[in-house]
Amino acid sequence: MAKQFTAVYKKRRKWYLGWVEEIPGVNTQGKTLKETKKNLKEALRLVLETNRLLNQKEFAKGKVIKEPLSVSLR
Repeated sequence: MAKQFTAVYKKRRKWYLGWVEEIPGVNTQGKTLKETKKNLKEALRLVLETNRLLNQKEFAKGKVIKEPLSVSLR
């Protein structure tokens, strides 16, 4: 299932910076915009995967309710 996020890019001297607007901590850099885009996708995948694994460990012993959550942003 593909999810959509907002990627933000900014050129700073010889480097491109990139981050995901909706998730603090997902950021990267690259020498080209193409490299930065690739790095940002990988950073986002790693953060989401890590968060999922940490939550599985934390709540493995107790009963939890998990369900999809949708919000509309203005």
